[in-house]
Formats: sequence, C-alpha cells, structure tokens
Amino acid sequence: MYSRRALTISAAVVALVSSACGTEKPAGIKGGPGVSADALTLGVLTDMSGPFAPFARIRIKGYELFIAELNERGGICGRKVELKQKDHGYNVQRALDGYFELEPQVLGFIDITGTPMTAAIAPDLIQTRALAAPASWSASLLGNPHMMVVGATYDLDVINGLEHLKRTGVIAKGDTIGHLYVDGDYGGNALEGSQFAAAQWGMTLAAQPVTETAKDLTAQIVALKQSGAKAAVLSTSPAQTATAVAIAEQIGWNVPFMVNAVGYDPAILKSPAAAAVLKHVQVVSSIAPYGADVPGPKAIADAFKARYPEIEPSGSVNHGYVVGMAFAAVLEKACAAKDLSRDGMLRAFQDTDGVDTDGITSPLRFSLVGRPSATQSYIARPDAELPGGLALVEKLFESELVKLKGTRAK
Repeated sequence: MYSRRALTISAAVVALVSSACGTEKPAGIKGGPGVSADALTLGVLTDMSGPFAPFARIRIKGYELFIAELNERGGICGRKVELKQKDHGYNVQRALDGYFELEPQVLGFIDITGTPMTAAIAPDLIQTRALAAPASWSASLLGNPHMMVVGATYDLDVINGLEHLKRTGVIAKGDTIGHLYVDGDYGGNALEGSQFAAAQWGMTLAAQPVTETAKDLTAQIVALKQSGAKAAVLSTSPAQTATAVAIAEQIGWNVPFMVNAVGYDPAILKSPAAAAVLKHVQVVSSIAPYGADVPGPKAIADAFKARYPEIEPSGSVNHGYVVGMAFAAVLEKACAAKDLSRDGMLRAFQDTDGVDTDGITSPLRFSLVGRPSATQSYIARPDAELPGGLALVEKLFESELVKLKGTRAK
C-alpha cells in the first residue's frame, strides 16, 4: 500500500464564518479530494486510546461543537463540513495506516496528533498538497507550508510566562530560574524560550531534561532546588507536572511553577498532588482557559454545556473550537476564490490574516512565513471549583522579549 507514494455564540465569532459563500453554492467551484456537491470532509488522525486520549477526546468535541454551529448556519460554500476520524493510539505505524486510508477521502486534516506521527506523515502531506493542523505548538513546524499551527509556539508561551513572573516580582536580574523539560521537540522548543529570557534579563538558567516516560523526577527536582532557582518552568506531561510539584513540596522547595498548557490536565486536581498544584502552579497558554471571562470562551462554555451536559470540559474544548474557526476561515477564502482544491486551500491559507477569534486567542495570522500565527498568552491558575479546572489570572499580553525574538528569527 505504501509503494504508491515515496513513503449560540457571540456576533464576532458568527461573523467570521458567515458570508454569502457559506449559504450559497457558487457555480464553477474547483474541487478535489474530500469535496462533493454537498460536503467538505476533513480528517482527524489522533490518539483516542493512548497516552494523550484525554486531550484528544475533548478536543474532538470542540471541533464537533464548532462544526455543528457552522453547519446550522449553512456550512461553507453551500456544503456541510464533515469529519472522518482515525485513532492511532500514539503508534507511528497505526498513524501511517490511518493516514493512507484517510488521505484520499479528505480535503485536509484538522488534527494530526503526536510529533512522531506528524514527522512520519509530513513528506506525504507535501507530496499530496494537503493542509494539516498538528496538535502541537512546536516552532519546528513553522517552516512547513502545509502546517497550520494555531497559536503561539512553546518558546513564546514560556517567555510570556516568565514575563508574568518578572512583572509580579517573583524573579529579577541576577536570579536563577529552573526548567524541567521533556527531551524532545516539545520540551526543546520550550527550553529555547527560557534560554532566551535568561540571556536577555541577566539571569542564570538551570535546566533538567527528562524522558517522555520518566516517572521518578526526584533527582531533577533536587538539582533545581540546589541551583537556587526562584521559580521553574515545567514543559512536561500532566502526570510529570503533578509528580514534580509534589516532590518540590516534599523537599521544602516552595517556588512557583509556570507550566506549558500541554503539561496541565484538570484531572491532576483529583490526584494526591492536588494541594501542591493548587498552591504552586500557574499555566501559560495562547488559548484561553475554558469558561474564561472573555466573550468567545464564555460563549463556547455555554454552548458546550448545552450540547454535551454529561461531559466534563477542559481547555481542549477551546483548542478544538479555535482550530475549527481557523480552518473555516481558510475554507471561506478558498470558496471566495472558487477553488476548493488542495492547491486552492494552500493559497488561501497563506493569504489568511486577522482571524478574529473573539478572545479565544489573539487574532490569528498565517501569511507570515516561518512566524507563529499568534504571539500573546494567557496566564491561569488551577481551580478545582471551576469547569475546566483553570481560573484566569491575566488576559492576553505579549512580552517585549517576544517581539525581540521575532526580529532575530531566521
């Protein structure tokens, strides 16, 4: 098989995807895979049975919520938007099998989960000209014109998170900051953010890598404490976040931890580490916490509760919803150009700017090659009493260092 290739919401949100193109079926539309007279089909290749299943299942509900609302308004280009899903269980071979089954049936991929899976599939995406939204914020993806990275990259979130700690007096020039990170694409890119901030602010960085599967983090946390770090960044899995914070509490290292969004799951507030997490953790993300007091997220929370009252939400709802918004904006532009082929989608993607998400993220722009679609971040703190498990601390902002780093990007 592989031989066939070289291997009810706010008005602002409604306005984004409500156009004449959405309710009428223009004549002379160029199509391609996943495009029929009545439907536009997008692929979801994700982990519904492996280590990232809790995130993926809720994120899919975010896609489904957005698409249901979109289709109720008439869809796009006179067509309903549909999803075809495959579970890879975080296994590369299963991902390849699922990808080659889905690819001929879909216009693009609204979700590809997992760095190893994305890397394995990327050459074929280039060959087949398909647009894909990876469930990742790694800066390494920005150079690929087929990848739609929705939000700020891991390094920029870290810089903004450290900016918050600096502004609130937790860290200052001459201090040491710690960083515990998964040794890989995610953690490595996040580490670049703390390295840049430390160098610009005259601070010392103490960094400790861990493997994706590491469970005993005692040596790393002890080393960070011994470095004298006044605060630490955690670019880890949610389980590792809980473990690291619990160990720090046990050894009397009472410092704040700034956590990348993928390192936090509200489920850890039901673990033995809950008290320590509530006391010491803050979360940085370019996507608003679920139910945040911001128009777009509030509207999503109301709609999600009405449609899925039995499902416990998390920030992954907003992630899925905003990726849906971004894909819809590109589809609308392609429709307006009367070209729903994959090449038409790529041209529309590279010409898409100013996607107003009503505060779910800062406005998204995809036309700047090699640059992230957003550069602002939210700060939140764990809260077991709130749906989604996070309370908003600081609304969208951008560190001056983020702007400086952008001017130095190749």
